[in-house]
Amino acid sequence: MNQPASNVGTDNILNTYLKRTRKSAEAYQRMQKYVPGGNSRQAGYWNPYPLSIAKAQGMYLEDVDGNRYLDCLNNYTALVHGHTYEPIVEAVSRQVPRGSCWAANSESQADLAQQLVERVDSIDQVRFTNSGTEAGALALMIARTLTGRKKILMARYGYHGALMEFEVGYTGKGGPDTCLATYGDAADFARVLDEQGEDIAAVFLEPVLGAGGIVAGSQTFIHEVVNAARNAGALFVLDEVLTFRLGVGGRQQALAINPDLTMFGKLIGGGYPVGSVGASREIMSMFDPAQLKAFHTGTFNANPITMTAGAVSVRELTAEKINHMEALAIRLKSGLLDAAKTAGLPLSINHVGSLLNLFFTDEVVKTVQQRPDTEIITKFHLAAMNRGLSLASRGLMALSTVMDENIIDEVIESATNAMTDVKNECR
Repeated sequence: MNQPASNVGTDNILNTYLKRTRKSAEAYQRMQKYVPGGNSRQAGYWNPYPLSIAKAQGMYLEDVDGNRYLDCLNNYTALVHGHTYEPIVEAVSRQVPRGSCWAANSESQADLAQQLVERVDSIDQVRFTNSGTEAGALALMIARTLTGRKKILMARYGYHGALMEFEVGYTGKGGPDTCLATYGDAADFARVLDEQGEDIAAVFLEPVLGAGGIVAGSQTFIHEVVNAARNAGALFVLDEVLTFRLGVGGRQQALAINPDLTMFGKLIGGGYPVGSVGASREIMSMFDPAQLKAFHTGTFNANPITMTAGAVSVRELTAEKINHMEALAIRLKSGLLDAAKTAGLPLSINHVGSLLNLFFTDEVVKTVQQRPDTEIITKFHLAAMNRGLSLASRGLMALSTVMDENIIDEVIESATNAMTDVKNECR
């Protein structure tokens, strides 16, 4: 499945990429003419330019130049069953001729909602949006409405979507309505809540820092933050947009967390735009038309295409498949560490379930924003694509249920060759 990366040597990783992806370069030039920055999604950009993908199926991508890639990113964890998963394709194919959106309900919305409620003990009802970002905005609106407060508290370098209140937290700067504390440090969260708790509507927290580098929060840490939030009269919002793939009931199931609000997204759309917020019936009563306290709407919220795909995606994500992905991730982690040792490169890997993040250093890395290996990971990212392997430019890897041990061995082989290319170029 891997095309050979010819003439790889000193300073040739970039040149090889340029030669293999000429049509992607042309596509990017055209994109720059009509789309600012040449993209509508910053996470989909990397130097010197991103690929343009022509098609995808199963665990493979194919770019416009005809190069094939084993997809170990799966749209930043969203495609838990890989591309064009047959049960999802069949369900959507039946729905499309029946209509794609209307200003009314669909049975598929009830189907997906029921599955989420039955899987997650902390929620009685859910409300749908079109993205994880919109789920964050909805959770924030709920918290502000219930508490009458405006500010939020989140982890420095955490990520809850492209809303200004959250973006300033991801950059580590904070803002007038965004307070920050150190992930993993419950005392720091408690300190901020002691100082500004009367103004804080909600504490937003990921059980695993996703964009921050797959950094797992301990059960003790998260429980202490929950208690501190509630003592301050703030709501606790758990962001499961990325981590819902880690357990039948999400990451909160394993950590025994009972959040006030839970954010969902990514895999619950089955490859289509989606977001959702779940909570108790008492909290969600604010949307009861008979006693409406908060107005929330959206033209494509809970559209039948997304709901149909999402219902299949969630139903197909069984405990057996979750355990299968984790076993593959353990095999992959071991193989990558052995490959780095053979190539003579330092490597540490953050790993939770089916998610991994690579750091070419012996140091303990707490967030990707503070990584010391920027030059090496940049080279490795391009070298991996030259070897037919797709992962995030920051080193994130997310497995899918359609992978098996043979595929993981192919990934390890491609990564081994890419590491050798990097080592040769760094001499």
